[in-house]
Amino acid sequence: MTEQSKALVLFSGGQDSATCLAWALERFAWVETIGFSYGQRHAVELDCRARFAAGVRSRFAEWASRLQGDHVVDLSVIKALGETALTGDVEIAMGRNGLPTTFVPGRNILFFTAAAAVAYRRGIKHLVGGMCETDYSGYPDCRDDTLKAVQVALNLGFDTRFVIETPLMWLDKAQTWAMAEALGGTALVELVVEETHSCYRGDRSKRHDWGYGCGDCPACDLRAKGWARYQAAPR
Repeated sequence: MTEQSKALVLFSGGQDSATCLAWALERFAWVETIGFSYGQRHAVELDCRARFAAGVRSRFAEWASRLQGDHVVDLSVIKALGETALTGDVEIAMGRNGLPTTFVPGRNILFFTAAAAVAYRRGIKHLVGGMCETDYSGYPDCRDDTLKAVQVALNLGFDTRFVIETPLMWLDKAQTWAMAEALGGTALVELVVEETHSCYRGDRSKRHDWGYGCGDCPACDLRAKGWARYQAAPR
């Protein structure tokens, strides 16, 4: 198996990364996943990872044979560098810098650095992430320019040729739901609804049409509005 036929998906357990996992399974012969424990307030997302992967294996026979190893990396240094609304008891609000307090400085840069280190040892060239700058919370490390720069830095630093894939970069949340349907039909949409987690508060006590969450944090708001637009779109 060549390096170009293998991918490592940054899989948090959320809607976007789950959709990207399906996208990768449709395109690559060998797919591994990586998740990160960094003291996140919504650590329940890590529990969703195994359930979603199990659902993929049981419902999609062709993808099951392609879904290989999983890695969970401790990046608690992120919380040690300073608390945010995603890593501590901080109010979810807009900060003075114009960014929401859920912004975790350097998070995606560290994620891709760690993922590249794992991929390097595993002989994997493609790194797949669910970052998007079309329908998102404004995080600067989700921008296309940021990730292109990260790719250049990784390729120089590892003296290799990684490719950072961001299939959702120019999609809004409604289009992300539609992509899931295009990739795996109703079965995949239902799996995303039931076994992924986006809520920043880590609340899985409330079930909505679009999945579980508090219903009023920015992540729930984006997911709910995207679901409503997706449901209203003609088919």
